[in-house]
Amino acid sequence: MPEQPANDAETPRHRQALGTFLRSQRKLANLSLRELAALSQLSNAYLSQIERGLHEPSVRVLQSISSALGLSVSSVLAEAGIGDRNTPETVNAIAADPLLSPDQKEALITVYRSYVAKAAPKK
Repeated sequence: MPEQPANDAETPRHRQALGTFLRSQRKLANLSLRELAALSQLSNAYLSQIERGLHEPSVRVLQSISSALGLSVSSVLAEAGIGDRNTPETVNAIAADPLLSPDQKEALITVYRSYVAKAAPKK
């Protein structure tokens, strides 16, 4: 589950940071907004809103964008504030597996994280 911002003022700033990150990755990949939209099966308008920090995308949308950009899902989720930058190798392996659909990846990662959370020592 994503961490909630400490206050509402942080939300737009966080969305802006994610949008800036995704725009820079798109440009590094030499893709136009239209090309990324086609690769990710999202609309131009929706991607533009995400890049400008006007909309907070779902995990499924972030998976689609990361796949289209050739990025690991975990790195994009970390930029979105979902998960952390110290993602276990198991999550990275699931996210990188080309034989799994985005829905299968999401389900497996969710199950894995729930098992890890139950096994973690209580503080």
